[in-house]
Amino acid sequence: MDKDGDGIPDNLDDCPTIPGLAQFNGCPDTDGDGIADHLDDCPTFAGLKEFNGCPDTDGDGVPDHTDACPTVPGPAENKGCPLGVEDSDGDGIPDDDDKCPDEFGLAQYEGCPDTDGDGVPDQLDDCPTVPGDKLLRGCPDTDGDGVADYLDKCVDLPGPARNSGCPELKKEEKAILDNAMRAVQFDLNSANLKPQSFTVLDQIVGLMQKYPQYSISIEGHTDTTGTLERNQTLSDSRARACYDYLAQKGVSKTRMKSKGFGQNRPLYDNETEEGRIANRRVEFIMTVE
Repeated sequence: MDKDGDGIPDNLDDCPTIPGLAQFNGCPDTDGDGIADHLDDCPTFAGLKEFNGCPDTDGDGVPDHTDACPTVPGPAENKGCPLGVEDSDGDGIPDDDDKCPDEFGLAQYEGCPDTDGDGVPDQLDDCPTVPGDKLLRGCPDTDGDGVADYLDKCVDLPGPARNSGCPELKKEEKAILDNAMRAVQFDLNSANLKPQSFTVLDQIVGLMQKYPQYSISIEGHTDTTGTLERNQTLSDSRARACYDYLAQKGVSKTRMKSKGFGQNRPLYDNETEEGRIANRRVEFIMTVE
């Protein structure tokens, strides 16, 4: 039987479950330094027999894994560092030249670490544990839209930074919201929706389904006819009626809010009939929150 399929029968294989080489009685030598892994103190780094398979990069007789200055020769009694030179973090870079003397780092980053290996040293990396884009200070950008994931509210969908990384509504979709101010109609002095309002409200439902990252604010407004109190109540009720309609059509209540502003935000002059008609409206504002 040869469990690991390395051509060496299990009864002659010192490592019967791991494919290996005949010269090592069936055991592997991952780093190819002539020392079988199970006898190698550094099985993934090619080294020397006198150091049980570990390297000694600076040739000072102190193997790298115990050498506080593995790239600079020094005596064993000083942990492989030159006498008079301190290397607090043991990364081979003297403290005087090390920008991160208390953190094990790399020479190319002047002694500072790059934990995620993305080419941006940790002290300059806004996402030091996750590989990312150098142009985004080391943070990932899954959808490639130039907005780092931690700032992007639509991680899997590209969109501009001005919209939090989410796709923007198209021109014709914005037109639906603009049209709703005129198309949503109510019975006189009432919050009862007229049937002709349903078409545009259903279109808004479609937009909310298409853009699940968006929320919607429904804002009611009146003209100056009637008392302040009555207009405030009426605007609240009309905004809520639209809210309820969208909710009944499946839009999550957690994505909606409604509020009335009474007569306080006119768009046109309330002294004219045309102005009063235009001021009696419900606005629908879709945003990414």
